Amino acid sequence: MTGIAGLKKKQDFVLVVRDADVIVAALREALAEASDGERAGLARAVALAEAKAAADTSRLRADWVHARLAAVGFTGDVGSVDAVRVLRKAEPTLSLLAAVLLQKDAVARSE
Repeated sequence: MTGIAGLKKKQDFVLVVRDADVIVAALREALAEASDGERAGLARAVALAEAKAAADTSRLRADWVHARLAAVGFTGDVGSVDAVRVLRKAEPTLSLLAAVLLQKDAVARSE
C-alpha cells in the first residue's frame, strides 16, 4: 500500500485495488489454449485467482495486515498495541486511525 505519487503525509484511508477479474480472465484464456501438460497447473491457478477475486474488502485488508506483520517478523498478538506500532513502523504513511482500522479487520478475520 505504498508508492502512490504525492502521498508523503500520514493517511487515514487505505485504498484496496482489485484487479483479480483481469487476472482470472487471462488465466481462463490461457487454460482454454493450454496443452495437456499445462492444464492441471492452470486450472489450479484459475481456482486460486477466483477465490481471491471473491474475497471481500475486509478479508483483503486483513490478509494484507497479516502478511505485512509477518514480513517484518512480528509474531505477537495481532490485536495488541505492539501490532499497531509495528504496522505503522513497517508502513510509515499509515496514520494511527488507518492502522487501528486495519488491525480491527485483521483481528475480526483471525477469529
